[in-house]
Amino acid sequence: MAVKLFNTLTRSVLDFAPLDPAGKNVGLYCCGPTVHDFAHIGNFRTFVFADLVRRFLEFSGYAVTHVMNVTDVEDKIIKRVRENQTTLRDFTGKYEAEFFKDLAELRCLRPTHTPRATEYIAEMITLIEQLTARGIAYQAADGSVYFSIEKYRGCGCRYGQLVNLNFDGMRAGERVASDDYEKESLADFALWKARVPDDGDVFWPSPWGEGRPGWHIECSAMSMKLLGTSFDLHLGGEDLMFPHHEDEIAQSEGATGKPFVKHWMHGAHLLVEGKKMSKSLGNYFTLRDLLAKGFSGREIRCLLLTAHYREQFNFTLDGLAGARTALARLDECLAKLREISGSTSAAPAEKLVADFRAALADDLNVSKAWAVIFDWVRDTNRRLVANELTPALAAAELAAWERVDSVFGLGGKAEAEAPPDILALLEARTAAKKAKDFKRADAVRDELKAKGWAVEDTAKGPKLKRA
Repeated sequence: MAVKLFNTLTRSVLDFAPLDPAGKNVGLYCCGPTVHDFAHIGNFRTFVFADLVRRFLEFSGYAVTHVMNVTDVEDKIIKRVRENQTTLRDFTGKYEAEFFKDLAELRCLRPTHTPRATEYIAEMITLIEQLTARGIAYQAADGSVYFSIEKYRGCGCRYGQLVNLNFDGMRAGERVASDDYEKESLADFALWKARVPDDGDVFWPSPWGEGRPGWHIECSAMSMKLLGTSFDLHLGGEDLMFPHHEDEIAQSEGATGKPFVKHWMHGAHLLVEGKKMSKSLGNYFTLRDLLAKGFSGREIRCLLLTAHYREQFNFTLDGLAGARTALARLDECLAKLREISGSTSAAPAEKLVADFRAALADDLNVSKAWAVIFDWVRDTNRRLVANELTPALAAAELAAWERVDSVFGLGGKAEAEAPPDILALLEARTAAKKAKDFKRADAVRDELKAKGWAVEDTAKGPKLKRA
């Protein structure tokens, strides 16, 4: 079954086919974090989306090389290094480490490569030299090197592949040194920024003098170094389409004369409680903010996977509570299957896997995929009640779920470790039941419940779980 994905470049859903002649290897690049602060939940929508793409392609038989850069030098970072009176590496290292902790908490697979921009300065300089040699880049009076939109278009190249630009209505002919500039500006953008006093110790030598790279050139240099001049997939949030991704295409194809990326995918914006995320509105959440409210990374991931990547998504605390309820229903079904299957192993049951694959092969239709999963939960529970599942059948259904979960990455519920006083109460209840002191056993059960623990009596003995 062909995997169909929307390609921003063509504005259409297409059968995905890698550049690899053997049709096996896939190069995937996703714009990663800018490590000047803790990443927020809007950022993580993009990274969970990228993780889903990678997992589904691997589920579909492709060998994926996943590259996600770490932007550790740009305007905001340099400003904060100066304000904090620290070094570039000490400042960015803290937020980089926290980002990867958050990524693991959300059960995202670690990308194959996570290059830091500062480790690819030589490749950036080479790319700028190629653009200069082709007459597409030029050094301005301030010593910085800029990409010329006019020269690029003049050589027959198209600027505006991802977005439809109204060239007549845009301000043209100006230069922009900032990494973040106005969307209506058709501007020559900085490839290399000449050193200024506010840069402090953040600079490198180059053929154009001391300075540092512009933000856009970083992704082109890292992606092409690790994935080749042309590669299969480039992902990111829709806010990066212009100017960042458009500039990536221009400088990459301007330097090499070859197509840069075959297939572009962009995730839509995330709202929080129905509004654009803002610290002033109190709806700006980092992952640690949500964990402090008692939610788990698993629940947050589950909620982020409920909306189609191209649809604007309203992230709410009520939605997280709903994700918790949905996962509890799923976990209960899986626990019963494990109890019946015991140590039996079996090949995956076909229906769940096939239906799930068909849903996600349709441009990652997660709504349909969740419907498949909970139809399966309903049918499995019915079969459990009717005692229709042998250990072999239960094991086959569990194996099918594991195949599905290799894509959704939800894993199992983290077992809560009961403290010694709770375990002592459980032992006291067990002893009371053996002595047929049911009044005492019920009293201990109530005491456990008051402390937030429930006891489930199973064929293998009593089990504790959070109430």
